[in-house]
Amino acid sequence: MLVVGRNGAGKTNLLEALHVGTQGFSPRTRAEPRLVRFGEPAARVRLEGREGGAPAETEVTIAPGEGKRLLLNGAALASAEELRTRLAALAFVPDRLAIVKGGPAVRRAYFDRMLGRLTPSQAGLSGEYGRVLAQRNEALRRVRAGVSDRDALDPWTEQVATLGAELDAARARLVAALRPGFAAAADALGLEGATLTYEEHGLPLTELGARLERDLSRGTTGLGPHLRDVEIRAGGRDLRGFGSQGEQRTAVLALVLAEAAFLAERRGSPPLLLLDDVFSELDAGRRRSLLASLPAGGQTIVTATSPDALPEGGPAPALVVAVRREGNASVAEPV
Repeated sequence: MLVVGRNGAGKTNLLEALHVGTQGFSPRTRAEPRLVRFGEPAARVRLEGREGGAPAETEVTIAPGEGKRLLLNGAALASAEELRTRLAALAFVPDRLAIVKGGPAVRRAYFDRMLGRLTPSQAGLSGEYGRVLAQRNEALRRVRAGVSDRDALDPWTEQVATLGAELDAARARLVAALRPGFAAAADALGLEGATLTYEEHGLPLTELGARLERDLSRGTTGLGPHLRDVEIRAGGRDLRGFGSQGEQRTAVLALVLAEAAFLAERRGSPPLLLLDDVFSELDAGRRRSLLASLPAGGQTIVTATSPDALPEGGPAPALVVAVRREGNASVAEPV
């Protein structure tokens, strides 16, 4: 489906609403109160569709100061994570360039969420590791302050070592599995020699023990997967520091396409793809390559300012929707 309209008409807001309704969070901001229109008590997204041949209806309500409420086919869900394990949707929006150009914490969070989508049994692994890490750090500070003895550290250190090694290995497997698809997608879009790298180190108890004095002096754990990074490179260059914005943009798009192909293989059906303004920095040949890279049998929604953004000789959209502003609201209608 192609969504067209002038800049500021609300095309990106439409994709954002679809992402909130299928994944439970915005791809553009973690400050959820910003999703609520000024003067309104809450924001609500309702969607109807099909997943794996079965009907799927979702409702996500965000009210500042209250917990987020999520429904799937009328049943309440405990968390957005539960919704994401049931419905698969991936988004490319310009804000996501931070995956490449941002700091290591942004990439860790992105790949850990991806790990949960691709391997639902490990969806909670990063969060569980974060919780025991916080407990160990608190225990370190208590020992440093003289209100606890060192023996109190041992259970938390053991859990940090076990979960840290498991998370480290899971990330390494994920990056290795994505690497070929990422390189192929990036090459098709004109970014040659693109690679993903994550070096697995594990987290042996002996290494945590060897740096205990330093951890005590700082009150924090200075070793583990919470400090590691996924390198995104092309032509031997780290794209974070030495890539143009166009290269960074292409790398993020290639990541989305690689994950989409992997999800389609794992789940037996492709995810919903939400691609915002993907044609603006691609020539006609690369636009055709992008369209050819979309997973077969799935639904993709692409935004552009005009139908002319579609390359000649490429597939025609099943539906074209025009978005326009009417007062403070956006209206979308089939063309």
